[in-house]
Order: sequence, then C-alpha cells, then structure tokens
Amino acid sequence: MLEHEAEYESRSAAIRQIAVKCGVGGESLRVWVRQARIDAGVHAGVTCQESAQIKALRRENAELRRANEILKAASAFFAAELDRPTSTR
Repeated sequence: MLEHEAEYESRSAAIRQIAVKCGVGGESLRVWVRQARIDAGVHAGVTCQESAQIKALRRENAELRRANEILKAASAFFAAELDRPTSTR
C-alpha cells in the first residue's frame, strides 16, 4: 500500500482499491497502514513492540496483585493462630 499510494488521487482511494485487490476490508488495510506508519516513526502512537510490552506488564501486574492477596490472607491466618491461647497440659 505504502509503495503504491502515490499512484492514486488520495490515500483513501488507494486504500479502497488496494484493499479490493488484496481481498481484505478497507478498514483493516487502513488500520494496518496506520500501524505500519506508527512503527516506522512517521506517525505518533503506540508501536507494536510497546503494545506487547504494556500487555506483558499488565499481565505481570495482575499476577503480582494475586500473589499479594494470597500473602495477605496467609499472614492474617498465621497472625490469628499466634494470637490463640494455647492449652497447656
């Protein structure tokens, strides 16, 4: 698309006609072209690499939150056990 864009009267026309030739939806091609321009640094936005990193960090954050909740529950359980009076025989 980027290589043949200049052959058309506008970017929209290029996307419409090239999408038909490629057998994809025009909106899909438009999104792909926009992402390619972002990844190339031509257009501002979140690159694919940054997006993958954000997704991985969110996943890690969720895992850490779950682990923290487990540790809090275990801490409360053991604190309660220590506070119980013990019977001596």
